[in-house]
Amino acid sequence: MTLLLLVLAIACEVTATVSLKISEGFSKLVPSIIVVIGYGAAFYFLSQVLKRGMAIGVAYGIWSAVGVVAVATIGALFLDERITAVQIGGIVLVIVGVLALELGGAH
Repeated sequence: MTLLLLVLAIACEVTATVSLKISEGFSKLVPSIIVVIGYGAAFYFLSQVLKRGMAIGVAYGIWSAVGVVAVATIGALFLDERITAVQIGGIVLVIVGVLALELGGAH
């Protein structure tokens, strides 16, 4: 259940972030509403993950790393944004950092 809540938190955050781009500075109503609801839901689900005992560093690390990868991928595929080799390297480093947090907490 905890991982499902984390997945929901990530999905809401990614949806809100992409909608933030589409809202064009909150000038479009529907994407703007999605931003507010999405971020609210994301923080609610993340709070439930923490309430169930997942370490904050691990939860936030996974949440942010998966979010970065998802938003960068969506940006490249659907929003005509470029991803450079340096950016890909940075994404890999974020993922490695989250893995280090996860593996370090297992001991």
